[in-house]
Amino acid sequence: MKPPILFIVIPCYNEQEALPITAKRLTELTDDMIARSIIAPESRIVLVDDGSRDATWSVITSLHGADARFEGVKLAHNAGHMNALWAGMTLSAERCDCVITIDADLQDDVNAMYGFLEAFQKGADVVSGVRASRKTDTWFKRTTAQGFYKVMGKLGVEMVYNHADYRLLSKRALEALLSFGEVNMFLRGMVPMLGFKTAQVTYERGARVAGESKYPLKKMIAFAMEGITSLSNKPIRYVLLLGALCALLGMAMAIYVIISLVRGHTVAGWASLMMSVWLLGGLQLMALGLIGEYVGKIYMETKRRPKFILEEHLK
Repeated sequence: MKPPILFIVIPCYNEQEALPITAKRLTELTDDMIARSIIAPESRIVLVDDGSRDATWSVITSLHGADARFEGVKLAHNAGHMNALWAGMTLSAERCDCVITIDADLQDDVNAMYGFLEAFQKGADVVSGVRASRKTDTWFKRTTAQGFYKVMGKLGVEMVYNHADYRLLSKRALEALLSFGEVNMFLRGMVPMLGFKTAQVTYERGARVAGESKYPLKKMIAFAMEGITSLSNKPIRYVLLLGALCALLGMAMAIYVIISLVRGHTVAGWASLMMSVWLLGGLQLMALGLIGEYVGKIYMETKRRPKFILEEHLK
């Protein structure tokens, strides 16, 4: 069988320190794969500069000049991690047989790509890289991550447990994914919707090769909210159920007030009244905020803005 043309897509945001190390590892990896006829010599490594503020684009330009297998994609502004991945996949779709997405920090083990391609050759259209453990995470990050996957499952969102955005997509899976039209994207939940044959490859996640994490707590929370509200409307239904429960509690409170009035104990109800006001007020604000989150997403979808704006493409 003819070896496939593989495109490795890497989103880069302020990765000037990590890129030289990343490029060296991927050069050695692809050299070995080409020598062993695992991938075709036409395979490429696509580095997507997501509006970096450092010398990331200069590094990418130098890599492209030194080795033609490195392609550079420069976005006109910071479009976000998901959109940077989307840009790289979009520009690779017509020229590849399969694509692998991986972060520039190489915390994900690049050697797992051998397993990805083996599963692809056996017929899998989607191969997910799954962490074997979370022993390198802090207790807080491990607990919140596991809680996130459980919550998403309860909300009806199909996701691969302990899987981020390290995956292989065949050409037809990639084309099917790119046909999705939504602006608010959460790839970890969108890819399982494709329905093609899937496989998993486990690996141990390591430390960043250089630089700092681009996902502090604030961004992690925003990412979780994006995933929940982009793929499930169950939170809105839960708010409806909560409202019904509050209405029942209100009816019980009304009966209590009437009984207190008859018995002449109206002053004694002051504490319960204040608690009810604060409780219902807080629930109403939470409900309005959640509804506003969905309305905001509808607003963004109706604009139909492009997911990314391309400034330069080195190929």
